[in-house]
Amino acid sequence: MGAKVATPASLDLAAQHLSSRDPVLASIIETAGIATITPHKNYYQELVESIISQQLSVKAAATISKRFVGLFADSAFPAPDQILEKDIDALRTAGLSRQKAGYIQDLASKVLDGTVRFNHLDALSNDEVTAELIQIKGVGPWTVHMFLIFCMGRLDVLPVGDLGIKNGLQKLYGLANVPTTDDIERLAAENKWHPYESIASWYIWHSLDNKPLL
Repeated sequence: MGAKVATPASLDLAAQHLSSRDPVLASIIETAGIATITPHKNYYQELVESIISQQLSVKAAATISKRFVGLFADSAFPAPDQILEKDIDALRTAGLSRQKAGYIQDLASKVLDGTVRFNHLDALSNDEVTAELIQIKGVGPWTVHMFLIFCMGRLDVLPVGDLGIKNGLQKLYGLANVPTTDDIERLAAENKWHPYESIASWYIWHSLDNKPLL
């Protein structure tokens, strides 16, 4: 099945849909304008960089990513076989933890043995993409949600585990407590976000001048 993805036209429709159904988001949309999500097909590199950036600031992640690429002779982003040619200690010289270096090698191994394939992801549902990618060590639901939204451009992802979404919802909707997964799903349903949960989330992050947070 093909899934609808972010395009200028679909992002405009999303803004109209959300504005007409959720007064809280409508005020944010009026200020923020159309969401800026630009999908791309470089899925393998995106996942490696996602692992590198976990629990790091944007600046620190960028520095380590640059050093990581610099470990390889041609300074292009390394292919899976190139990653596996280096041992964990060599990868750690880029500033990676031992755990993250192991995760990146696990991703490389699973790409090479066909456990994880990228050329068919566009035809899969969100749940099917999640089931495939969480086979990679260090890749959990939060990482896959970010991948689905910002890399694949899927419009209907609700990142219930994201701290920024939880904090934003609590602040914007006047909740007494940090919302649970059930609370987030209920709010999304009550405010009729579907099929644009990803874009609603983008506006919540925007309202906090925030980035997605694990």
